[in-house]
Amino acid sequence: MKRLLLFIIILSLAFFFGTITQRYWGSETNSSRSDKKEPLYWVAPMDPNYRRDAPGKSPMGMDLVAVYAEDEEGSSDKDIVKISPAVVQNLGVRTAEVQREDLSRQIDTVGYVTVDENRISHVHTYADGWIRKLLVKTTGEHVDQGELLLQLYSPTLINAQEEYLLAVENNNAALLAASRQKLLTLGMSSKQVEKLKNQREAFDLVNIFAHDPGIVSLLSIREGMYVRPEQELMTIEDLAEIWIIAEVFDQQASWVQIGQAVEASFPYLSDEKWQGKVDYVYPEFDATTRTLQVRLRFANPERTLKPNMYMDVTIFTDPKENVLTIPREALIQTSNSVHVIVNLEAGDFQARSVTVGTISAELAEITAGLSEGEKVVISGQFLIDSESNIKASFERMEGGTMKDLPMQNHNQDD
Repeated sequence: MKRLLLFIIILSLAFFFGTITQRYWGSETNSSRSDKKEPLYWVAPMDPNYRRDAPGKSPMGMDLVAVYAEDEEGSSDKDIVKISPAVVQNLGVRTAEVQREDLSRQIDTVGYVTVDENRISHVHTYADGWIRKLLVKTTGEHVDQGELLLQLYSPTLINAQEEYLLAVENNNAALLAASRQKLLTLGMSSKQVEKLKNQREAFDLVNIFAHDPGIVSLLSIREGMYVRPEQELMTIEDLAEIWIIAEVFDQQASWVQIGQAVEASFPYLSDEKWQGKVDYVYPEFDATTRTLQVRLRFANPERTLKPNMYMDVTIFTDPKENVLTIPREALIQTSNSVHVIVNLEAGDFQARSVTVGTISAELAEITAGLSEGEKVVISGQFLIDSESNIKASFERMEGGTMKDLPMQNHNQDD
């Protein structure tokens, strides 16, 4: 009995010291292992695309999981999803090949029509007087070049005509040249001076003509008004050519160059288009909208385009040559990354992060992540991507023990 009791005591002591030793060396081993191993990054348990450089919380409030180098080495296999051909067919999965081609870039934006500032003319008199007859009555009227606008009664002009006629009568060359120049300075044309010389009688009313064609946009006079040289009588705007001021986002600003082709249309008349070109790129960004203004020039012979109209605008920029491209619809955009679903072989699909360059209306440039000849999914990729995320999340939480995909199990049950 004493021997049995002694044996039990010795066995208990051995077990106690063995446990203490195991815990001590185990903690030392784990401590040295943790000292040597540094996590590459931290990810959300339910979203492998959510990555951070330090521990923290996921958007769902869960603790981020550390990913080490050995986990990263096998991550490519974890991202592969195997789906049976029957399910692939039922999903309507379509693929497209990664190709190398020229990528035409275009900028779709909106703009508003404005008057070409080089085609605006202002009407003034060069002598004070009274408006005796006004032939343009309202704003919006169209006038032709050389059309009579108004008749002015000006004592100053009448006196200058009398001086000129006196010089003609006396045949005084010096006085004749000076008085003629004075009439031209006061606004009379060379034809009017020649007519004055021939008829030898001063005009009571002096005609004022339009120097340029266009629409009268400002009319500040009426018949009988007294006017001075500094007063603007009317403004004429020629709409045969117009500007469209468009806005381009800052990431597209470097694409725009003077002389590039432009196409404009109305949202409600998409079949009717106007062809123009980039006329000027303004040097400053709008601090509020973070956009750059671009001035576009268009011919407008029928005067269809009116100032302040809004139009859809497409700027055709210079293409990028020989770049890797995929259909734009293949891209899967998340909050902090862009990836695609790659078709590896029959039934095998892989979610892969890519770096995107220029994006056109139909194609996207890939600068990293894909190789020429690979196939990407362009239809049904979101379902495959969701299955890939679920698989990666469960493998992360269960230590990589999950072997089968729910979608595949579901197909086998069917």
